[in-house]
This record gives sequence, structure tokens and C-alpha cells, in this order.
Amino acid sequence: MKKKYGIIGNPIKHSLSPVLHNYWFRKYEIDANYSIIDVKESEISVIIKKLKNEDISGINITLPYKQKIVPHLSRLVNDALITSSVNTVYLNEKKLLIGENTDVFGLQAAYLKEVDNSSKKKALVVGAGGVSPSVILALQKSGVKDISIINRTKEKCIFLKKKFNNLKVLNWEELEEKIKNYDIIINATSLGLKNGQDFEFNFDKTKENLIYIDTIYNPLETKTLRYLKEKNIKVFNGLNMFIYQGQKSFYLWNKINPEIDNDLLDLLSSKLK
Repeated sequence: MKKKYGIIGNPIKHSLSPVLHNYWFRKYEIDANYSIIDVKESEISVIIKKLKNEDISGINITLPYKQKIVPHLSRLVNDALITSSVNTVYLNEKKLLIGENTDVFGLQAAYLKEVDNSSKKKALVVGAGGVSPSVILALQKSGVKDISIINRTKEKCIFLKKKFNNLKVLNWEELEEKIKNYDIIINATSLGLKNGQDFEFNFDKTKENLIYIDTIYNPLETKTLRYLKEKNIKVFNGLNMFIYQGQKSFYLWNKINPEIDNDLLDLLSSKLK
């Protein structure tokens, strides 16, 4: 019987996870299908029941459900245990629902492994939503010690500071003034998402050798990325992070480490034009 996988979130129509995973299912001749599962928060329990009954074999979770899924699960493991943020769920051999976090791996594998002298870098995380704990942990695992966070709602930052003791919290009003202090800036908000709002503050004071990373991949180039590229700032969109986190999710479900080949990259790029 064909296995079913999917992704839940809101908004969710922009997701290329079905394209990614169905490509790998075809490549490795796995009888399975991956689809978008458009659910409200009140309907998460219905998906959980389907997972427990094995009607669905595994799911990915995106905004805004990465933390909201946690109470429904039997156990968190590895990076999910540290971040309390889950983007991959599966049923283990003991029929327990396991929550994993592959975003941390995705960010490290895609970008942070290339950062030189990471222990001397200062990083700023913009946003305190579902992916932010993963971004902070990925920075820490990559050796970055000086990490600040900023969010319009400061309370969310204070909550994260309880989890990550050395985290520094900035006021939103300080951003344009203090932005010049950072070597790495990571957008962990949905600002810039296709058909959504983009940043409205001034990046003119950033360091010339700044590394700017966006966790968004659709569109491939947000207004902010385009603007910073024109200033010759080193920028990365979220596509590689998306692919690497998906690669690890695929492995957790199928025990196959899928290849990231040129045909896949061309396919994904064609969907983002």
C-alpha cells in the first residue's frame, strides 16, 4: 500500500516540500506520496490520530505549528529536545510519536559550516517564532558565542532567553542603530515570504563583510536580499537550508540518505521562477 507523507502549516501553499520528497520517492522507487495538508490549529489532533493509526507515515511541520505540535507527541529527541521546536514527526518501532528537528542540521549544512573564525563573530537573529530556536542552536553548534535576538514582541525573546542563557535581547527600536555591530544576520521571520510583507528598516549601516541569511526560499530573492546584493553583501536565501532539512527528514522516514543532484536543483529552481 502506498505510504502517505505531508506537511502542515499556515500559510502552506508556497511549500515545495511535495516537489522535494516526491522527487526522491521516484528516484529511489519508494511507493509513497507527499502532499500539502492544509489544517487549522484545531485540526492538528486529527492528523495525530492518522499518524498513530499509520494512515500517514510521517509529517513535516512549518510555521506556525513547530511548537504547537509538541504537546501531541510522545517524545522529543536530539535537537528537538533542546529547542522544543519540531519540524519532523514519525512513529517509531514502539509505536511512539517522535518529534525531531532537522532545521538545525539544515542551517549548519547549508551555510554555517562556511563561516570562518565563528567564535569571534557576532550574530543577530531577527524574529522569535517557530524556527528561531533552531537558528540559535545552529549558531551555537557552529561555534558562534555572541548571539543577539530581536523581535517586535519582546516577550517572545525573553522566553527564548530562558532556554538559551547567553542570548542577548534587543529592543526593536534599537535595530537600525545596532545593526552595524553584527557579522551575521539571519532572518527567522516570515517577512519577505511570497505575496507577504518585507522588511521596512534601513540596512545602510551594516558591515561590508556582513553575511545575511534568509530562512525563506519562496521567493528565491526577497526585496531585502536584492537590496543587499546590490550593496555587495554576501547573501544566502533559504533554499539550501530547505533542501538539507528535507534530506534529513527523508532519512529519518526511509533510512536512505537521498542525493541532492542537479536534476533536483533544476526542478526546484523551475518552480520558483
